[in-house]
Amino acid sequence: MMDKRKIQIQQLEPKLALFKQASTLPMPPIGWVRAIRTALGMTLEQLAKKMNSTKQSVSELERREKEGVITLKLLREAAKALDMDLVYGFVPKAGSLEQHIDIKAQALAKKIVDRTSHTMKLEDQKNSDSRLEKAFEERMHQIKLDLPKALWD
Repeated sequence: MMDKRKIQIQQLEPKLALFKQASTLPMPPIGWVRAIRTALGMTLEQLAKKMNSTKQSVSELERREKEGVITLKLLREAAKALDMDLVYGFVPKAGSLEQHIDIKAQALAKKIVDRTSHTMKLEDQKNSDSRLEKAFEERMHQIKLDLPKALWD
């Protein structure tokens, strides 16, 4: 996998790792925009004016953020009006992109080797456990090299 995708993964890994700690921070129950606005002592009217909007629109923005149905565009506008930067990113649940690929490759390799093994059993050509393990390792290695689209099905 030392092709373009491998290089992309190597470049993304350290960037994604920076979001790991931030991903553990819970959003304030009232949402970030309202929490920051009130902590700064800024009124709805003041934020609305900075956003060239209305008090009702800002109130709606805060409600939508709290409910998780806000757009990034609106959050960027609110951040700008609060003199802040909006930062967002992704954190792989498996810990890293490489680990994510490993998990998917193992599952696909097992599926393929099990299917082949089952067919061979039906033809009375059963493989030994060590041969199956070797086939699994080889298949997993090849999947990780090729990164086939089927990996994400």
